[in-house]
Amino acid sequence: MTDGRIEARTLLLLRHAKAEQNQDRPDMERPLTVRGHADASAAGAWLARHALLPDLVLCSPALRTRQTWHGVELGMTGSPDEGGPAGPLPTVRYEPAAYDARPEALLELVRSVPADIGTVLLVAHNPGISLLSALLDPARADPEGLRTTDLAVHRPTTPWAGLTGGVAPITARHTARG
Repeated sequence: MTDGRIEARTLLLLRHAKAEQNQDRPDMERPLTVRGHADASAAGAWLARHALLPDLVLCSPALRTRQTWHGVELGMTGSPDEGGPAGPLPTVRYEPAAYDARPEALLELVRSVPADIGTVLLVAHNPGISLLSALLDPARADPEGLRTTDLAVHRPTTPWAGLTGGVAPITARHTARG
């Protein structure tokens, strides 16, 4: 390829791992549970084993999504038994627009990805992340949505900027449990 654009794109949608249900702190500050940390690392190990390593991570700035990304990163680059090392670290963007976002807002974030990026990991919240998956592939999306630490692997058939509903088939799904 001579024009610098990526022909094969992969969009990894990840709902954050299990978070504490503490009513005494703001929603943005809810941390992961012990299980959530283990599940996030398991998600990273699964990504590494399947050679689904992101070039770019778009992550909500909420504590639970940041902790989920940190666990995924550790799992991707962990010990050989976990499937690592996993190559160069991706660029990470903490996107305020991904917090409590509607699927259209998440789609706009993905559309802003530079054309030369091949694989994007979006770490966000329900219901937006589940609704985005259903928008991109209505026929294959789970009608119950993404559970905590669920990954949906989409393969867009258009450039990032042209991403619309129905043009990113789901090719794999995985519920990470540590």
